[in-house]
Amino acid sequence: MRLVDWLDKGASLGADAPCLTMAGKSLSYGEVQRLTHRVARGLGAAGITPGKHVAILSGNDPVAFAIVFAISRAGAVWCPINPRNEAAENAYILDNFDCAALFFHSKFAELVDQLREQLPKLEQLVCLDAEQPFAPSLDQWLAGADDETPFIAAPVSDLAMIPGTGGTTGHPKGVMLTNRNLEAMTALTLMGYPFDGRPVYLAMAPLTHAAGVLAFPIMAHGGEIVIMPYPDIGEFLALASHHRATHTFLPPTLIYMLLDHPALPATDLSAMQCFWYGAAPISPARLEEAIDKLGPVMAQLFGQTEAPMMISMMAPKDHLNPDGSVARHRLSSAGKPGPLVRVAIVDTDGNELPQGERGEIVVRGSLVMDGYYKNPAATAEATLNGWHRTGDIGYLDADNFLFIVDRAKDMIITGGFNVYSAEVEAALLSHPAVQDGAVFGLPDDKWGERVCAVVQLRAGQSANADDIIAYVKAAIGSVKAPKELEIWDDLPRSKVGKVLKKDIRASKLGAA
Repeated sequence: MRLVDWLDKGASLGADAPCLTMAGKSLSYGEVQRLTHRVARGLGAAGITPGKHVAILSGNDPVAFAIVFAISRAGAVWCPINPRNEAAENAYILDNFDCAALFFHSKFAELVDQLREQLPKLEQLVCLDAEQPFAPSLDQWLAGADDETPFIAAPVSDLAMIPGTGGTTGHPKGVMLTNRNLEAMTALTLMGYPFDGRPVYLAMAPLTHAAGVLAFPIMAHGGEIVIMPYPDIGEFLALASHHRATHTFLPPTLIYMLLDHPALPATDLSAMQCFWYGAAPISPARLEEAIDKLGPVMAQLFGQTEAPMMISMMAPKDHLNPDGSVARHRLSSAGKPGPLVRVAIVDTDGNELPQGERGEIVVRGSLVMDGYYKNPAATAEATLNGWHRTGDIGYLDADNFLFIVDRAKDMIITGGFNVYSAEVEAALLSHPAVQDGAVFGLPDDKWGERVCAVVQLRAGQSANADDIIAYVKAAIGSVKAPKELEIWDDLPRSKVGKVLKKDIRASKLGAA
């Protein structure tokens, strides 16, 4: 199935049903379908033929998300542009990914105006909501367009989208995701998590990331997608209750804020079936708190841009023992590999390791990307004996649950011992006063590297560094405990809420 087929599938279950909702206004499935036919026809008339690349630069917005399906209907390739990127990074993506058209929101008009002279490959600019001196509005661009005749294009390949990897190490790489990849991801989602009745999905996280692709399985059931234009935990709770949300996704940092929000105890979340979390490790202690406060609805997913979302899955039921008690021994797991993917643990030579041994997590199957766009060297580097290398270190237990212990590059070697920063971070986050934290190694004359940590405390809590270090020593031993720890008021975070460990470490190195 192509991306647009998920929209059309939902429309077949009820064209008048709400599809995309924001600020109390809804576009029905039929309305979104008609818009996608008009935009697809407009792309064709503008010379954006099947196979060309079309970018969208917008915050969370129903019309912007509808354009995703119009691009697919036109047989073109969607290139999501993160509005939180630096200008130079977005210019690089638009140029290097060979984008021929750009739809953008007026909030970013000044940025687009600054960049457009650097981007000769752009053949068409369209502003979603207002005319610009250098670009028509969407309404102007579509003026007089046929609103009834279906538009049918023959795609030149199975390529569906090219997201960037984020550019944490040099320029972002373009990940070529096919319709087959996204169909596998959607099928795994529908297999692995509860979907009872017509779902209502509350999207607060950016639709350019996980929040967007998780909409596809919702559409397969004809569900409603309630879009939040900006993150606000109080508004999230109000909308979840008002719309009787059944599904949502938040990264751990926002879940921690949710658990501490004063409005949570009085909020009715009884309709919730599946509260996805992922994108970063979660504190097992806070996950248990979430199960207690939100109910047995927590659902983990583990993936990466190159193998989207569903390498392994932990459904709500997997968080519990047969007697209904919390399965504490499993809360640090990333779940079980999905039924449509193969996962193995390998050593540095690519040899598969036995159960329980730690090594690099590799994956193969129809979930795995088609390679990096115009970058065969990077594609080859990410491939080992036919497996995709995730760069994560982990192991599989006796029940086939996957445990991720660290990123390969984040392992700390101190005094000859391998210390996995993720394990130390989990111990830190189990401290009742700690909200979030980062663990990393710094050069040390005696130990080679010393374990260091920076933490942020929960609102209203107090603790000192020595007490927190002593707590971690008691939990996991003195070798793994930080040799030094600082408490910061706030931690730098990425566009999707991940703590920027690299930036914190660089700051500490610069201060040394």
